[in-house]
Amino acid sequence: MKDHLHLHFIVLLFGFTAILGKLISLDEVELVVYRMGLAALGMLGILAISRTSIQVKPKAMLMMMGTGVLVALHWITFFGAVKVSNVSVTLGCMASATLFTSLLEPLFEKRRIYWVEVLIGLVIIVGLYIITQFAFEYYWGIIYALISAFLASVFGVINRQFILQGHKATVISFYEMVAGFSMILVYLMATGGFKTPPLSLDQMDLIYLLILAWICTTYAFVASAYLLKRLTAFTVSLAINMEPVYGIILALIIFGDSERMLDGFYVGALIIIGAIVAYPYLRKRFVKNL
Repeated sequence: MKDHLHLHFIVLLFGFTAILGKLISLDEVELVVYRMGLAALGMLGILAISRTSIQVKPKAMLMMMGTGVLVALHWITFFGAVKVSNVSVTLGCMASATLFTSLLEPLFEKRRIYWVEVLIGLVIIVGLYIITQFAFEYYWGIIYALISAFLASVFGVINRQFILQGHKATVISFYEMVAGFSMILVYLMATGGFKTPPLSLDQMDLIYLLILAWICTTYAFVASAYLLKRLTAFTVSLAINMEPVYGIILALIIFGDSERMLDGFYVGALIIIGAIVAYPYLRKRFVKNL
């Protein structure tokens, strides 16, 4: 019971990242460069405390760092979606990552697409269509969120390959954070530097950034990896599918009217969330028989 509560607390933290993205006054690029830089320091601290070696083969390191660029672009488009729309629209569309993963994973693993994945994908498309009909004024947020969801599915599938190859999750994440931070830093330096340098950060922005980087990223990531040793992967994946639900509820509580959508939006969101929650059950039940 204690482990299950801990797991759902972590998922709540994942859902809270969108809330923090709306609270932080920085634009999405600077927000992500600070997040990744602080998260890299946090990961380095965890690696040092656990005495984990960060040594990997040069080819693997380059691939991890390339994946880190995808992570950075995912977060930039994610927070960009939050900035131009709201948390509810962003998280509702981000749930489509399950659809993209169901299409990409068979390509990476050289296997056929299962009918369960096709069915879930069709249901998610229906949910997305309904959302767009009732939130069309946020069309840029929808576009950014769908791009972000696609990028999340790409680096998620790649990270799975790293894990299957025997690399430690904390080491993978450390190199990805460093690479993403470095890429954005070079971009900022080439385009005029920081609009808000570190010493000019608003006090509340700094507090929110530390929560985002060290609690919602470093702690949540390490704790979820720890729970995978105590709970089944199925249990963890099922709980993580609740992230949009927790995030949308938190947004309604914290931001009130600015997050309230037409009833049709919630119908579409519930269809998507229902599909991704049902997916692990259906896959476990039917895939073995295909």
